[in-house]
Amino acid sequence: MTVRVVTDSTADLPRQVAEELGIAVVPLHIHFGEETFQDGVSISTEGFYNLLTTGDILPKTSAPSSGMFIETYEQLAQETDEIVSIHISTKLSATHASAMVAREGVETPCRIEVVDSLSASIGLGLQVVRAAEMARAGASLDDIVEDACSTVQRTQLFGVVDTLEYLHKGGRIGRAATYLGSVLNVKPIIGVREGIVHPIERVRGRERALDRICEMVAGFHSIASLAVAHTTTEDEMEQLASRLSQFYPGDDILRTRCGATLGTYLGPGTLCVALIEG
Repeated sequence: MTVRVVTDSTADLPRQVAEELGIAVVPLHIHFGEETFQDGVSISTEGFYNLLTTGDILPKTSAPSSGMFIETYEQLAQETDEIVSIHISTKLSATHASAMVAREGVETPCRIEVVDSLSASIGLGLQVVRAAEMARAGASLDDIVEDACSTVQRTQLFGVVDTLEYLHKGGRIGRAATYLGSVLNVKPIIGVREGIVHPIERVRGRERALDRICEMVAGFHSIASLAVAHTTTEDEMEQLASRLSQFYPGDDILRTRCGATLGTYLGPGTLCVALIEG
């Protein structure tokens, strides 16, 4: 039977892509005060950003429970006996830990392998899509896991944010690093290295920041897959994708929007690029 692929909502995969590839997505929780939502299920991405930008409450996030994973695994185990579950970096979320606990709690006979992407958002998304395409082509679970572990080391994720305050308030980056965004018209470029968010450099002005993103992509000699994402500036994302088409076929660039979980920490005005080196 075909290997089934599971991920979490931080992968920021377009719903159509997940459905076409048969990817099961377990949602994280978003908390606005006393209200709790499931990312992409009980709150839409648009609805989330409306609350984020117009409300006074800074949202918090939490990982799915092991019970949510058990339910997903049990459901898939009715149609397959092999599952690969790829998730946001263990250094950014307890999601991977929940999946590991759930793996031991599944009663239906099924082999489940859990992979730490050491990434997030579209970096994770590209890894998941690659695994799902291999599964659809008939690859074995061992081959998919081996490739996924190799892909983790070749995944790059970086982008420009308007401010580091959301990352700091969410506890994902230290106060010392927030100075990067404190100077007038300075745009921080951040990345994920070994599963941790870190500042790369500061660039004066939005246009120069986007130029720098393009320069960074140009520095990779071989690109196996490429994705772009935004939080609140879709037109700007499309312009960036157009510029990046000189390095990778434009029609094959995955385009998406960062969901509620990542939006909580990145804030409005963020643009991200992810790639897997060839």
